[in-house]
Amino acid sequence: MVDLDLERFFDRVHHQRLLARLAQRVQDKPLLTLIGKMLKARVVLPDGVVVSTEEGVPQGGPLSPLLSNIVLDELDQELARRGHRFVRYADDCNIYVRSERAGHRVMESVVRFIEGRMRLVVNRSKSAVALPESRHFLGFRLRREPLDGSAEVLLSKRSEERLDEKLRELTPRSWGNSVDRCIQAINVYVTGWVGFFGICTAGAQQALQKRDAHIRRRLRAIQLRHWKRKGTMARKLAHLGVRYESAWRSISGGRKSIWAQSQTYAAYTGMRPVYFAKRGLLSLEVLWKARSQHILAPAQLLLPLG
Repeated sequence: MVDLDLERFFDRVHHQRLLARLAQRVQDKPLLTLIGKMLKARVVLPDGVVVSTEEGVPQGGPLSPLLSNIVLDELDQELARRGHRFVRYADDCNIYVRSERAGHRVMESVVRFIEGRMRLVVNRSKSAVALPESRHFLGFRLRREPLDGSAEVLLSKRSEERLDEKLRELTPRSWGNSVDRCIQAINVYVTGWVGFFGICTAGAQQALQKRDAHIRRRLRAIQLRHWKRKGTMARKLAHLGVRYESAWRSISGGRKSIWAQSQTYAAYTGMRPVYFAKRGLLSLEVLWKARSQHILAPAQLLLPLG
């Protein structure tokens, strides 16, 4: 895979080239004039300094991504003309080839086109020729099945690390509110997360199961901390169906931390996955399965590289 990264892309878009490409399709001259003025509008910094803009598109506005795609449409057309298999989103672009040698050849050729024809700069320190499963693209990594040529869409290492970090933030050891409030916060986050990462294929299911189990254990630890005393823990677990003697032996045996107690047989038996489901906790795996049923994988993912 040829992984291309454009250096400071939104700051380097050439105004005249952008307006020229717009003029090829848009006949409304007042609209083109308005866009030109927007591109040239001065920027006022927080300290009051006014900076003129001679190149680049303003970030944060709804028009910026559209203008960026118009600029890079020329790259898309060129890659398609050369017969490459590629995917691009904004200024991130991956080109898929059959071998590392072909990747270096394509990298050199495409960089010449981008820097010579399009007057943009490729960040060579972040660009690379590598195996698809080792690179990060919009939070995903791709793995090609060598037997049938199909592709798996998996979470990148960076996405897994960010998910773990966010889940730790949502289940802190010193959570002062009720467990139900904690569950509500988790549900809001995981619903949005699956809305984006729900396109992962079956290879990501094990990672989601692991996160679900980790969330439940952290919630057990929070619940045990709220119960405070070991006697209270044993009584509460007994109310949840655990024999009181077993709960007491499991909780009181030795000087265990709350985190260690959350993994005991009694804590798990009393607070099984169904216990948290009844309290409203959403499962990453269940949300992903519901979403993946309505997603049709593009046919090109199932085709071998040409």
